[in-house]
Amino acid sequence: MTVTRMTASEIAKKVIKKENLFILDVRNEDAFADWKIEGENVQHLNIPYFELLDGVEEILDQIPTNQDVVVVCAKEGSSIFVAEMLAEAGREAYYLEGGMKAWSEHLEPVKVGDLKDGGAVYQFVRIGKGCLSYMIVSNGEAAIVDATRMTDVFIEFANQLDVKITNVLDTHLHADHISGGRKIAEAVNGTYWLPPKDATEVVFAYEPLEDGRVIPVGTSKIDIQALYSPGHTIGSTSFIVDDAYLLSGDILFVDSIGRPDLAGLAEDWVGDLRETLYSRYRELAEDLLVLPAHFMIMEELNDDGSVSEKLGKLFAENHGLNIEDEQEFRQLVTGNLPPQPNAYQEIRQTNMGKITPDEETQREMEIGPNRCAVR
Repeated sequence: MTVTRMTASEIAKKVIKKENLFILDVRNEDAFADWKIEGENVQHLNIPYFELLDGVEEILDQIPTNQDVVVVCAKEGSSIFVAEMLAEAGREAYYLEGGMKAWSEHLEPVKVGDLKDGGAVYQFVRIGKGCLSYMIVSNGEAAIVDATRMTDVFIEFANQLDVKITNVLDTHLHADHISGGRKIAEAVNGTYWLPPKDATEVVFAYEPLEDGRVIPVGTSKIDIQALYSPGHTIGSTSFIVDDAYLLSGDILFVDSIGRPDLAGLAEDWVGDLRETLYSRYRELAEDLLVLPAHFMIMEELNDDGSVSEKLGKLFAENHGLNIEDEQEFRQLVTGNLPPQPNAYQEIRQTNMGKITPDEETQREMEIGPNRCAVR
């Protein structure tokens, strides 16, 4: 039997297609409990690596022979060792190339729709982290929204489409992942945009995203209309693209709403969050397709792997949009908060430009699940 690598991209496609997959995760129990590869038809067995040093014979009866088996660890090395032991025992097994670090960084591009004058909107699904980024393309130009630090993916995708990146925007100052927006803008000589109320401590130049600002993409009538929508952060800004798409940042998700506490001001900002969701968004057209900056659970993915839903349907079905009593809403938002993201203070400092961690430190800072939502 041979040991073969399986890439994060290959696993992502299996998850999206809802194929059967068996994961033997050899990380420690606490790491596995905190964060793992998930999917509708993904099965798990968590046996820490140190328990397998003497062999895999005792777990063979727990490992299926009728589906793909992938051994997973943090960085790759332990999974290769265990996969080789499984092969010696006569079982075919793959290992996840690059480990969970690779899973955390993989971006899967998906086209989510067309624009009226021939352009398109693409969503980049960071399936292992729950982050969603966007590229709006029109007449040879592109704008990127909420880019991750894996900047090469966006630049290479724009090259494939033969478009020039002219504008890069962040809906807010991110606290759960390191933004690649400024780096992309510098690489392509484009303009970097950030909400000024989130930028009071940044140490770099930017263009202010202010309420009502219109940013053209291409020479057609494709505009990104900034819509000031505080709540997740005091400067959180949504974008309406082509009168058809609502890029909601971390304010509104498909199955949840944004948390307002990552700057330590939950009690202060919960009122802004409610005002945005229950007043500002209520004034928008219900047929807008909501494109959030994150997803919380795998069930939010559509059949093609994208994450989106009509605003009207969210008003009907999203629990966070249907709490009439304001005190009950406050309790949901401030009393039901999940653990804060790993290293979120350091991530905020990095996104302000105050610290510049090396690449490996940035990877470590981002390890873990999405924790930007409450539901």
